[in-house]
Amino acid sequence: MGLISVLWGIVAMIWMVFALIPIVGITNWLLIPFATVGAIIAGLGVLLSRAGNRGRAKTGLVLNGIVIFVAIWRLGLGGGMI
Repeated sequence: MGLISVLWGIVAMIWMVFALIPIVGITNWLLIPFATVGAIIAGLGVLLSRAGNRGRAKTGLVLNGIVIFVAIWRLGLGGGMI
């Protein structure tokens, strides 16, 4: 689950960079649920992994958390229109 969450986070980060373009900002409305699913997968990975194997899941959780924060901040600036 850790590897899946890291890959999910990388895809979400790429999407986030794309969503920073002014007219394409409306895609942040879809990005937040996408990254939330990645964070849930990462959370399950942290819970179900042994103590020594939680690095990837924690990395995925951080990546998806950053994406969620930036997407919410971006929507707060202009509702995705700017």
